[in-house]
Amino acid sequence: MAGSRAGTLRALQAVDTELTADSVEWCPVEGCQHLLACGTYQLRAPKDQKNSYTLQPIASLTLNESCLSLSLDWSTGKSVRARAQPLKIISSDSKGQLHLLMVNEGTAELQLVASWPAHHFEAWIAAFNYWQTELVYSGGDDCLLRAWDTRMLGTPVFTSKRHSMGVCSIQSSPHQEHILATGSYDEHVLLWDTRNIRQPLADVPVQGGVWRLRWHPVHHHLLLAACMHNGFKILNCQKAIEEKQDITVLISHNMPNSLVYGADWSWLFHSTKPTSTWSFDQSDLGVKAADHCSLKVAKEQPAHSHQRTVGHQVEGPAGAHSRAELKASLLPLTEDMKNSSQGFSSHGLSHFDNGLLATCSFYDHVLHLWKWEANQACTLSSDPGCDLGSADH
Repeated sequence: MAGSRAGTLRALQAVDTELTADSVEWCPVEGCQHLLACGTYQLRAPKDQKNSYTLQPIASLTLNESCLSLSLDWSTGKSVRARAQPLKIISSDSKGQLHLLMVNEGTAELQLVASWPAHHFEAWIAAFNYWQTELVYSGGDDCLLRAWDTRMLGTPVFTSKRHSMGVCSIQSSPHQEHILATGSYDEHVLLWDTRNIRQPLADVPVQGGVWRLRWHPVHHHLLLAACMHNGFKILNCQKAIEEKQDITVLISHNMPNSLVYGADWSWLFHSTKPTSTWSFDQSDLGVKAADHCSLKVAKEQPAHSHQRTVGHQVEGPAGAHSRAELKASLLPLTEDMKNSSQGFSSHGLSHFDNGLLATCSFYDHVLHLWKWEANQACTLSSDPGCDLGSADH
């Protein structure tokens, strides 16, 4: 556990992913917010891996036989979807191309609308403008940040060379129009007003390559950054957006001997139906095999298998354990632990879980569940716009 005037960061659980984890996404769909997907770098799962859930493909589309899909974004990033807004996907690949797809919501069929060259090297990231989904952004290993109007493909709407290394993370704000966050191997997070892309609103060094950025689902100014060799950070962008001041680092959590690739905020506080106490189950961690550049839409199906519960609440300095210590700490959750005040319960989520987040790390094969609790003097639930100060852990 680590604390400061910005609040307390607690490690709730640590799960061994067995393979090198590089992506984590929390499901935002009502009724499914307890589900978390963790992806790994290996293309194939071990033959003896047992899962209590399997993913059943309902649609698949091969984009290119000789490349890898590197990113994917849905057009429905805003909490409120406009009526009659089509459901779209934008994907980037290892050849520098972007691929725009439409999803038929009735049949779940995928239709390729357009593919085009966007970058000279790997296109690490592609993302929608959630406020105007005809616009998409892309970042590549050629150090370029670009915007595209999918109604008039050919030349980019703008190209920025502000990042000095590969651009590998982009997310449009789902709360405030014209606000865009980008991150790069150059170890900087930039905040942009897309109406004036010549210079960023703010530039904050994070001392690690920024592989993923995630805006908080409710608190408009909070930005979560997965900073590779420098762990993860929670950033307060309010003053940067409203007053053109600096971005404040609220939480900076370093994870030695690790490489944090994935980070995402939980949507659990949106849940309206109370469910039973739960924890991560390592046997639930599925790995999807892929041989080439393709996209799949899948649904969850229970499968009969032996289940092992391996997570438990972590005490002491979060993330400071060795690999051997982590292996020893991955003990089964007992019923007493589940039902005690120390266990995590999904009851009362609207008050409790604004600061629940997950990260995954590469070298040590770990999926972490964290709880950030703002200090009592300035809580997120009472004042979303409050400046919580900074903290280093």
